[in-house]
This record gives sequence, C-alpha cells and structure tokens, in this order.
Amino acid sequence: MSPDNGTVIGEDGLARPLWAASDPLMQAYYDHEWGMPVRDEQGMYERISLEAFQAGLSWATILRKREAFRAAFVDFHPESVAAFTEEDVERLMMDAGIVRNRLKIRAAITNAKATIALREEGGLVDFVWSFQPETTPAPHTFADIPTTSPESIALSKALRKKGFAFVGPTTMYALMEAIGIIDTHLLDSHRRGSSGVWV
Repeated sequence: MSPDNGTVIGEDGLARPLWAASDPLMQAYYDHEWGMPVRDEQGMYERISLEAFQAGLSWATILRKREAFRAAFVDFHPESVAAFTEEDVERLMMDAGIVRNRLKIRAAITNAKATIALREEGGLVDFVWSFQPETTPAPHTFADIPTTSPESIALSKALRKKGFAFVGPTTMYALMEAIGIIDTHLLDSHRRGSSGVWV
C-alpha cells in the first residue's frame, strides 16, 4: 500500500483502494461495477434500496447478501415490490438471507411506489442524474473524499419530497459514487476515469 494515497497494488499489478483490495467479492465489484453509470430504472431502484439497507453496516455485508435481496424483492421490479403487503413485510422479517430491519423493508416498498409515481415526471433515472455536478474534484487520498456534497444534500431533499425514505445526504453521496454520477476513484486507481462519464 502506498502511504501517500491509500491504494493497494494487487497481485495483478492494479491499484485499488484499501476497501476493494483483499476481499475477492469487493474487488470484483470495484473492478466491474462500482462507479459505472446506471441508466435503467430497475437498476437505479435496486441501488437506492441496497444503499438504504447498508446504512449503519458495511457494504461487504450487503454485497454478500445481494442475491438473497434480489430473490426477496423480486429482482427489484418496482411494480412487484410496490404491491407488497404487511404479510410480505412479516415474511421478509423472517428471511435470514437479508438485513431484517422493518423500517428499511418498509422503505423499500415506499420507494418502489415513489419510483412508479416519478414516471409521470420523466422517471427516477433522469431525476437522480439531474443532480450530477459539473465537475468532481479528483481525490489524491481518502481524506480528500467527503461524505456529502451540496448535490447529495439537494438530491436527498428532493427525493424526500417525492415520497422516498432512507435517502439521507450521506447515503445519496454513496449512491452517486456507486452509479457513476461522481468519480471519487483515487487518482492512481486503475479505475480512475474508466466510467466514460469523467476523465
């Protein structure tokens, strides 16, 4: 690991941040998904849901449970989840494969309904992407990466007004990183600028 920037050179010779350096699942996620643009409604709804479930937990925990989440939430089809009832909530509370948090489960259902409602205004994807800043400062170290931004604060407020839950500014900043709206790859990471959105 370089003490100057916090990246780790892997056995394949590629530089990755510390969080993606050792766990094979996290490494694959970083190499092939994190920071890549998400432009479809189902994918966006899934990411918002998973980021909400991650609150207070590690992303590795969520990633390991991702397939169980997809099975429990019908591959995150908004129409299917929007139709969930209290019986479904109780069923999910018994599902050891997911994070069994009643408020977060209900938020996923609430957010599915809000996602459908947003279609009348152009859809969730365009709504979220409309908060993309003109530039993202290129981080040299982890200390350079904030946990919120004016855009994530604004996105959080806007989504709440549209009926979404568990979409706080920190959670939305993590979402913006994960779906490529901002590029917080460290400058010497092999992924820096690879999304095609930022250079």
